[in-house]
Amino acid sequence: MNRKKLQKLTESLTKDCKHFNQFEVKCLIGLFYNLVGDVTERQGAVPGLDRDAFRSVLHVTFGMTDDMIMDRVFRGFDKDNDGFVSVSEWVCGLSVFLRGTLEEKMKYCFEVFDLNGDGFISKEETFHMLKDSLLRQPSEEDPDEGVKDLVEITLKKMDRDHDGKLSFTDYEAAVREQPLLLEAFGPCLPDPKSQKEFEAQVFKDPNEVSEV
Repeated sequence: MNRKKLQKLTESLTKDCKHFNQFEVKCLIGLFYNLVGDVTERQGAVPGLDRDAFRSVLHVTFGMTDDMIMDRVFRGFDKDNDGFVSVSEWVCGLSVFLRGTLEEKMKYCFEVFDLNGDGFISKEETFHMLKDSLLRQPSEEDPDEGVKDLVEITLKKMDRDHDGKLSFTDYEAAVREQPLLLEAFGPCLPDPKSQKEFEAQVFKDPNEVSEV
């Protein structure tokens, strides 16, 4: 990408993604094209990071291991649902992922947890997510029973209108009261250590970005 084009892209993304300055956006664009370059060499020109390449970043850089959650994070970034995270989706997604306000993070987490995209987190969805994130005890006769109990407790705590599922309003009210519930159904945001390391590595002299 020539300098003029890069400058234009940097300026427009800095305007759209309000948590990064121009230098940081430029670094993220550089990292994006490094990552896409690796993919491109394997399969010809691609419009962005595919699911596997993106999940690899989540796993290696941010230590995520839950397949279902990583899939949903990918969908959260891939706003136009074309199966690729484009450069603008990458920068704007990371803006919320790394530095979002509580409002932005609540909206993002809710979208991740709403597995079928119907605007609610149902009992079934809660069960699937908690089942994946809990360690099974070998002595348990029916490990699902423990998960079901946990689902009941969680819904009781968060389901304000008692309709058996969580709307965004339910979720928001619960999180504002108890911020730890933001990631109640699985880790979908970076922990502070990963975030710090990622930013320290990426936001440095642009000539060194290629080493990331």
